[in-house]
Amino acid sequence: MKIVLADTEATLNLGITFGKNLPAGTIILLEGDLGAGKTTLVQGIGKGLGITEPIVSPTFTLINEYTQGRLPLYHLDLYRLEPQEVAALNLETYWEGKEVTPGIVAIEWAERLPYKPISYLSVYLLYGNNGDRQAQIIPINCAM
Repeated sequence: MKIVLADTEATLNLGITFGKNLPAGTIILLEGDLGAGKTTLVQGIGKGLGITEPIVSPTFTLINEYTQGRLPLYHLDLYRLEPQEVAALNLETYWEGKEVTPGIVAIEWAERLPYKPISYLSVYLLYGNNGDRQAQIIPINCAM
């Protein structure tokens, strides 16, 4: 499914829709160019979950956990890492639900993952021709 996002607000609103409707255990793998709207989408997810705390990119901290909304939001950013460094983080603990409360896991720069969960939403954000953006959303082994 492809969605045209006219502006930043449209990207934020798509995230809000995700946050209001996606169930616990949803993993969103985000890809796209720098500045394409990945963090904006995650900020919308947080708003849709009812998280009031500011959602910031975890580029340097790698993982931010927000737990006061409808579901926890686990926001990961792999921009600064190589695949072998990502493998050492044992990120599967976030989608297996054994060590953390199941919530929504949003992973920016997911193309750096050396392994993927069994089911996830692939969201690829890219610049459009008229200053807009496009989101290509593909559910992999999950209902949407």
